[in-house]
Amino acid sequence: MRASVVIRSRNEADRLRLTLASLASQTEAAEVVVVNDGSTDHTAEVIEDARAELDIVSVHHARPAGRSAAANTGGTHATGDILIFLDGDTLAGPDLVADHLAIHRQRPGVVVRGENFHLRCTRPFLDPERGTPRPGEEERVARMSEAERARAIVTRAQVTQRFDEIDRRAQAGVYPGFGPRKLYELEMEALRAEGDCGVLWAAAAGANQSVPRDAFARAGGFHPDISINEHRELALRLCQAGLKMVAGAARSYHLIHRSGWRDPLEDKDWEDIFYQAHPRADVALLPLLWQSLSDTAIIPEDFRILSLPHLAEIAGSYEGLPSREAVREAYMAAREATLSESDIRSNIPWGT
Repeated sequence: MRASVVIRSRNEADRLRLTLASLASQTEAAEVVVVNDGSTDHTAEVIEDARAELDIVSVHHARPAGRSAAANTGGTHATGDILIFLDGDTLAGPDLVADHLAIHRQRPGVVVRGENFHLRCTRPFLDPERGTPRPGEEERVARMSEAERARAIVTRAQVTQRFDEIDRRAQAGVYPGFGPRKLYELEMEALRAEGDCGVLWAAAAGANQSVPRDAFARAGGFHPDISINEHRELALRLCQAGLKMVAGAARSYHLIHRSGWRDPLEDKDWEDIFYQAHPRADVALLPLLWQSLSDTAIIPEDFRILSLPHLAEIAGSYEGLPSREAVREAYMAAREATLSESDIRSNIPWGT
């Protein structure tokens, strides 16, 4: 059994260089398929430079095709039995390939989601290795002392020889903040429990996730019209086809490069497409789970959904309603009725 690591990358050449260095240092080798999705920087040069150390297949899009299309292109060019998806700004821990393959060898028919970490110290840098500022961050980087800058950069020597230094400064979650960290924790908790939870597809990750190549092909790859939450939509279809979502020990490390993140509560283009493809109560209620963990979204405590098993339990009561709005309204109305009834009971004197 052999793996192909599929990377979609656009205008992140200096981060991609470090990502490819991390793949060149794996304890088990893999084919690396890099889709250069319409980059206007020196991404093509970075890919060519890596050929000396990696078994690379490269595909270059003249114009950006988007996350799903780029990943699908990579999947069609891959030859490995297992596809491991990774982003061009994400380092692979030294055992990432070996850890994914070990599970697939022992348990055929699974989708493996690894452990996602991030390095927030890289946010102000265009090139995390040289410490050059990205546009708009010049003043911030100029204020850094030499010692502070040295602590923040990520070098190829660290990636290839001293990865423990990177691991020690990493934090849990794909992005910084309480919400992403808490979401990561509850997703991994549900996956590790491997109970009878019908919404484990919602614990899918966009990077550091693997699937059998033939299952990916049969499913038709990522939904072409979804560019956020495309990994969850694919995971739902794979689970419907009989695959099982499981947790793995493989670690990845996102090199943060922007303020904030693509929040699915704000970037809502995915909702209509996802629900039209899967008119299910759990799909309709998933944003309430994210709102329950958000620092900014306000949702009353008694209305919060705080785990994937909780989401699955609630969703079972609202299947068959005509729209996602109807599902959410029915849930909120039921919670309000329950709380009102509880208030009435609490005001009844004992013995009445």
